[in-house]
Amino acid sequence: MAMLEIWLQDQDLYDLTMISVWCGKSHPLRGLILRVLRLHFVENLILASDPDREGEAIAWHILEMLQQQDALRDDVTVARVVFNEITESSIKTALQAPREIDADLVHAYLARRALDYLIGFNVSPLLWRKLPGCQSAGRVQSAALALICDREKEIDEFKAQEYWSIDVQFQKNDSNSAKNTSIASHLTHFDSKKLSQLSISSSTEAKDIEEKINMSKFEVTGSKTSKSRRNPPMPYITSTLQQDAANKLNFAASHTMKVAQKLYEGVQLSDGKSTGLITYMRTDGLHLSDEATKDIQSFIVEKYGQDFAAKSKRKYFKKVKNAQEAHEAIRPTDIRRLPSMLAAVLDEESLKLYTLIWCRTTACQMEPAVIEHIQCDIGNANQSIVFRSTCSRVEFKGFQAAYEDQETFRDRNIEDEENHRSETYEVLNSLKCGQPLCVTEVELDQHSTQHPPRYSEGSLVKKLEELGIGRPSTYATTIKVLKDRNYITVKSRTLYPEFRGRMVSAFLSHYFSEVTDYSFTADMETELDNVSAGLTEWKGLLKDYWTRFSKYCECAGSVHIHQVEKMLEKTFGNFLFASLRDGNKTCPSCGEGTLVFKVSRFGAGYFIGCDQHPKCKYIAKTLYGEDDEEITPENQKNNVQEPKLLGLNPGSNEKVLLKCGPYGHYVQLGEDRKGHLPKRASAKQIKNADSITLEDALELLKYPLTLGNHPDDDQPVVLKLANVGYTIRHRRTIASVPKNLKPNDVTLEKALELLKGDDVRRCGRPKRKAVVKEAV
Repeated sequence: MAMLEIWLQDQDLYDLTMISVWCGKSHPLRGLILRVLRLHFVENLILASDPDREGEAIAWHILEMLQQQDALRDDVTVARVVFNEITESSIKTALQAPREIDADLVHAYLARRALDYLIGFNVSPLLWRKLPGCQSAGRVQSAALALICDREKEIDEFKAQEYWSIDVQFQKNDSNSAKNTSIASHLTHFDSKKLSQLSISSSTEAKDIEEKINMSKFEVTGSKTSKSRRNPPMPYITSTLQQDAANKLNFAASHTMKVAQKLYEGVQLSDGKSTGLITYMRTDGLHLSDEATKDIQSFIVEKYGQDFAAKSKRKYFKKVKNAQEAHEAIRPTDIRRLPSMLAAVLDEESLKLYTLIWCRTTACQMEPAVIEHIQCDIGNANQSIVFRSTCSRVEFKGFQAAYEDQETFRDRNIEDEENHRSETYEVLNSLKCGQPLCVTEVELDQHSTQHPPRYSEGSLVKKLEELGIGRPSTYATTIKVLKDRNYITVKSRTLYPEFRGRMVSAFLSHYFSEVTDYSFTADMETELDNVSAGLTEWKGLLKDYWTRFSKYCECAGSVHIHQVEKMLEKTFGNFLFASLRDGNKTCPSCGEGTLVFKVSRFGAGYFIGCDQHPKCKYIAKTLYGEDDEEITPENQKNNVQEPKLLGLNPGSNEKVLLKCGPYGHYVQLGEDRKGHLPKRASAKQIKNADSITLEDALELLKYPLTLGNHPDDDQPVVLKLANVGYTIRHRRTIASVPKNLKPNDVTLEKALELLKGDDVRRCGRPKRKAVVKEAV
């Protein structure tokens, strides 16, 4: 169903109108609806799209299309039905309670579309003009990019602090015991003061404490046990599925949705039937249908026992800000379809994701796990030095049994870890207050405080969800757009902002501070929910937002590109000029100008060059150009290079310099000065630029070399050094010099012979032949 949406804006009245133009008369869906409606026995048209804003808009669009095409007979009754679960009882209940199309939901949809268009279609063109190569800045996309870039700024400003931890291994003073298990503990109090993470800040302090520990005698000063209940996790919604798949399966958000789509569409089972394996995977609703809940609990009783099944149906309520809850949570369509039963029909990735969903759905209707905790304090005589040893073990597995099932491919290492934890718990539980312990080992460990972690796809989705930015169905697309625009890169599952993305974020936060504020998008979603509830008039909402937003657009549009350059240089100065010696920004070429950050007037380049351009054309570093050179910590230090003096030309006594430009290294005869263009030659032929000597440079500067004039037209025959090797050129004719022929051996006679060979090509525009008019 193709639709062209044209938004017309009246600048005086701020009145936004949408015209829907329906195209594609042969579209299959349109044709199918029209053919069905022409049948004489059709009495009712039921519109059963999703019960959220977008679903309501789909139903409204279909009705609008049919009315425009005059395809609805007068005797056809149109009904709108909604249901959150695709179950027989839910659908029957919905059919018994038809309603009209909810105009408030449609208006909320139209308002969201209009706001997205107004923001995207006004900000993106400004980016194209002010920051060439930066392609777009959508509403949710800009907020997500700001999160990543702000975290990178925190990391840049972070200063690590040194601290030390002290761990001690104790043993019982029991010679009769055949097995003395070591008791691990950590220092919590020293000199009768409770220690914080940064209390021990140097090795000197740590060693002084170690000496006092070795001189002291210790005993058990206290022991405490407790129990806690760990509740089962909620069933999956789109965002939590993406987070878990990223953390446990290393799936990107977009890949998770792709695999989930395959599971939803279904596979052909061994009985030959094609069956959908999971419910709809784009949802923010946490509820499960009554039929599904009943079936899950019955399955739990059969497989794990009555004690593991929840005493009553567990119901989960929305935790996501602005959730629409149009669908039930993601679950298997049949809980009795075990992962092991699908191993032969699913690929590895699909089976892993299905197993994840199966476990989560089963666990959400089970009893909580019961955990036993024990805490032992070990101190010296006056308790000025205190250590603490803690341990926990599972008393009742509860929902954890679903994750430890053979269906989930349990890891042997986990079992070993649990056995060790159980042994340690028994040892701590056997200790008595006042029982002496001896120190067997003191471990001093040096640490440094860590900067805030960069976002992964999973943690970014979680943060967007917490802030109420965007919808679950948009997160994967948002991250994909940021990657495609080269605003971010993914390395080892971690999101790194590219400099291009940091420029966009800085531009938006400087000139569109309200739009990039995290609360802007979240508050907008709240306002749209108010429109859906009929509490806010949608055109008034648009007027309010556009009144404020248009001022930002006018302000940013009037900013000169030089002001943008200065703002970016001020924001990223430490990064841009990090490799300059002593922070000296004086141009090394002319000695008069200053190195500044510049936006190329042609293409999408950014560079650091001399501010005396065009008098001085020195370029120190190219950030992005045609080759889209990537800035990384590894190559950043090599980007800004001062000219290297190789020596003096014996003939003219001029300096011979090795320089690095935007297209690689080159050699230059003489220095840059006004009114004089020095001779230059590319050094791309030499792989290691540091190995270039004065003799190599003088050899390169010999070319182009005129060998003589062609006997046919007296035009010069030139030997040139090109990227592909040496070539002979005569007017428009070019011939390559064979690699086995040294350039010093090329004479005029040899060049003429090569120009007559087969390996000849022409360049430039051919001369147009004269048109001869015939006499009439």
